[in-house]
Amino acid sequence: MLSSVAVDGQKRTNRQTVYAILRHKVLTMELPPGAALSENELAAALGVSRTPVRESLILLAEEGLVQVFPQVGSFVSRVDPVRVADAQFIREAVELTALDDLPETLDPVRVASLEENLRRQDVPDLTVEEFFTLDEEFHHGLLALSGHGAAWATVSAAKGHLDRARRLGLHDATPPSVNAVQHRTILDAVRRRDLTAARAAMRTHLRAVFADVERIRARSPELFASNGDSTPVRRNIVIWD
Repeated sequence: MLSSVAVDGQKRTNRQTVYAILRHKVLTMELPPGAALSENELAAALGVSRTPVRESLILLAEEGLVQVFPQVGSFVSRVDPVRVADAQFIREAVELTALDDLPETLDPVRVASLEENLRRQDVPDLTVEEFFTLDEEFHHGLLALSGHGAAWATVSAAKGHLDRARRLGLHDATPPSVNAVQHRTILDAVRRRDLTAARAAMRTHLRAVFADVERIRARSPELFASNGDSTPVRRNIVIWD
């Protein structure tokens, strides 16, 4: 049975824990677009009652990650291109603006952490999730360098559909090595305080991500919502150990 557990120093209730687990499984595509979500089966798999599962699905539905169809059931939503574009807009607005607030003297500890992150990105044969984690840490670290680290929570909450689209074919789109080079270009510009170059490099990097998503959408249109069509793609849920 799940009970209140400490995560990142904070105590989480069953509902918060179940929500975090289910959201992670949706974002990492373990529960892919169209997967059917049974409250009973999820509760049994997680060792909880139906109540925290139901409450978690409601929260995920509010984020657009789950759809509930009366008399039919609950499903993982297809990737919404509108939400992808909105997330892209938010990322550009936040991350580019944050660069303008970089202090005259950069925190050496945060800079060293970003350098270590880039070193780890250069490790060959990174898995999708390993690269994704490093990518998230890098962008969060840049926001923290400008004093806006807390804004990353807002960015993360808005980009669920964008993250899913990227995971649909990350290694088939822009290779991690190319992303690592782009990250290096951004950080080098930041370190020499060339904010014009840093903003240009960041904009190019983020828009390359969006271009990747469009290529993935063209290749796998059945996983994306189109023209307001919200009909679920029926898939049976996979129960994990």
